[in-house]
Amino acid sequence: MTIKKIKIDIPFKASAYRIVIGRDLLAKCGKWARKCLGNDAASLVVVSNPTVFGVYGKLVEESLCVEGFAVSHFLVKDGERHKNIRIAESALSFFAENGLSRTDAVVALGGGVAGDIAGFAAAIYLRGVPFLQMPTTLLSMIDSSVGGKTGVNSAFGKNLIGSFHQPSGVLIDPEVLQTLPVRELTAGFCEIVKHGAIGGKALLTQTDEFLSAFPIKTFSDNHTNSIFRSEISNLIAANVEFKASIVAGDEGELSTRLDRKSRKILNFGHTLAHALEKVTDYKYLKHGEAVGYGILFAAELSKTLALCGEKDVKLLNDVLHRVGPLPPLANIDPKAVLEAFRFDKKQLDGSLQMVLLKGIGKPVIVAAPSSTVIRQVLTKLLQKWA
Repeated sequence: MTIKKIKIDIPFKASAYRIVIGRDLLAKCGKWARKCLGNDAASLVVVSNPTVFGVYGKLVEESLCVEGFAVSHFLVKDGERHKNIRIAESALSFFAENGLSRTDAVVALGGGVAGDIAGFAAAIYLRGVPFLQMPTTLLSMIDSSVGGKTGVNSAFGKNLIGSFHQPSGVLIDPEVLQTLPVRELTAGFCEIVKHGAIGGKALLTQTDEFLSAFPIKTFSDNHTNSIFRSEISNLIAANVEFKASIVAGDEGELSTRLDRKSRKILNFGHTLAHALEKVTDYKYLKHGEAVGYGILFAAELSKTLALCGEKDVKLLNDVLHRVGPLPPLANIDPKAVLEAFRFDKKQLDGSLQMVLLKGIGKPVIVAAPSSTVIRQVLTKLLQKWA
């Protein structure tokens, strides 16, 4: 059974592109790429990681070559610690060595790391060349491939070096998820739960019902199930549509916007997430796992500040627990985490902004509460998560 393609138009001020979601699209990516880039594009550089490229590289390159593209590839090791300015510079050198021109393009094939490196390098090479996103992880499908944020990590914080550079198109083939490890699925579903928390009970309920019907541990066993195929595509599409609706109204994440439709709400759970990644040197937690902890922290802080009721916090915890166990956080120093907050990109006029909840689907952007309150909530939770 072939799943119907779902096309989503995103009316950005600076650019517009189309996201296609459907089964077996990766094998037909050449025609899609040509349609996105037009006839002037001659050369493509595929940015991927060794594992993903080993599975899908030949399939993708052959499809692209059939459409007349000259294709080369640049491989990046997986993991947030490899998403840095040094690797980005290596990618830029590779582009130059292969004669990439302004009418050519970069293709991201992989998860968020490959996508961010490809997008950031494409944004600054020759002051910007087109790029395409072909995400292969659940997290990158519903989050990092949509919206045009690109960046790299540094010693002073996560994604503090970057730019907005919209792709010319995004191709999502849910079939590639069958080769995804369980931890990667958990990481992706943490971001999906985040979308439900800020998007509303309908999206959160859709996520809960999907995880109830198809537990993550049995995920790989369900790929021949037509109902599963339909539901996972529908869930991905719902998350993409939600994020696209937010990004389309606030493409550049204006610093002055504090309303419920501000792009900042997509940072729910990310204040603690980025701090945890930094204090563990980007080696211990996957980004989505860190976001899972960040969701629990933000929800608990919202309850402590009497913004959000116990019932909604419990609902959020219950759904999040369905995504699978998160790595324990033993020996994490609360002081180091609080210090890492200082490098958060949501700092404005010397004050940290936090995204909290007044209820499911009711995000609110507030100035961070007192360090005493944050420390108390954080210390209590870190002891629980050890």
